[in-house]
Amino acid sequence: MPLGSGGGYVLLWAGSAEYAWEFQLLEFPCTLVVVDDARLSEQLIDYLFAVRTQVHGELKDLAREAGLTDTQTDVLWRLSREEETTARRLADRLQCDASTATSMIDRLEKRGLVRRVPHPGDRRAKFIQLTPEGCDLRDRVVEHTLEHSPFARLDRESRLRLHALLREVVDGAASAGEATQ
Repeated sequence: MPLGSGGGYVLLWAGSAEYAWEFQLLEFPCTLVVVDDARLSEQLIDYLFAVRTQVHGELKDLAREAGLTDTQTDVLWRLSREEETTARRLADRLQCDASTATSMIDRLEKRGLVRRVPHPGDRRAKFIQLTPEGCDLRDRVVEHTLEHSPFARLDRESRLRLHALLREVVDGAASAGEATQ
């Protein structure tokens, strides 16, 4: 299929001078891009930022509609992914200070979206749980996000490949961080 018709074969080269003969024939509806390793890494980071911007924009619109900040909407998303989480773990996931996470939890608790319940193994800690109203709003957040996901237009096989690659990147970054500590 010729490239002009929306699909075809693309010859992709990515390498350094010593590996200049690394070629791969890919079938994609895209154009030929030849880049060195540094430029390829820059483009990957640009694409990750673009995806983040798309997802963040969708969450921001939904947050405004629900009367929440986009960060509070992010908290609902995070709480949907973990049944038992503490303020400390939530702060780690959101990459913010514990005091910031506590303030967000306080505001969500005042709105009746979350509640704190005692941690069975640690009297000092509390689990943060969604209330029924919080679950309803969380379900709207998840449904809206998945419907408008930049990944929705990818077929399942492509999403699985991307998932595996991103998992490898995240796991490698976590391992490298642990090794330097």
